Amino acid sequence: MDVDAEVAAEPARRRWMGILAKAPPEELESAWAVLASPPRYRMLRRPEVGLVMVRGRMGGEGNPFNLGEVTVTRCSVCLEDGRVGHATVAGRSLRHAELAAVFDGLMQQSDRAAEWEAALIAPLERAQMRRRDEAARKTAATRVEFFTLVRSAGSP
Repeated sequence: MDVDAEVAAEPARRRWMGILAKAPPEELESAWAVLASPPRYRMLRRPEVGLVMVRGRMGGEGNPFNLGEVTVTRCSVCLEDGRVGHATVAGRSLRHAELAAVFDGLMQQSDRAAEWEAALIAPLERAQMRRRDEAARKTAATRVEFFTLVRSAGSP
């Protein structure tokens, strides 16, 4: 892939890598189990657990501050065709990071990207949206509306 094509593909790759990282490991295992012929790959970087510092900003615009550390697992694989897949996932699931890296490599196959998008990424994204909507509905159901009555000058 030439440099221009890589730059053009970057937002799409960022999207699918985010979806793979946020998917529950069980959903990735299910997707792996239904593959007609699972791809062969070798480890470039075995899954390893570490910590990253999370930074925040008050109001999204204030001075940055260290919020705390988050456990992450990262992995890199090389598919048979030479494509390299990477993944970094929250938590300590070695298998999640491995599968996400393999699927990242598969998504880079331009001749099959649409197929992988329809069979893997789109269903994972829909499931994530359903979970997000369900959490929003549960939160909205418990919302308490506060209001203030303004008293006129002469009333008690």
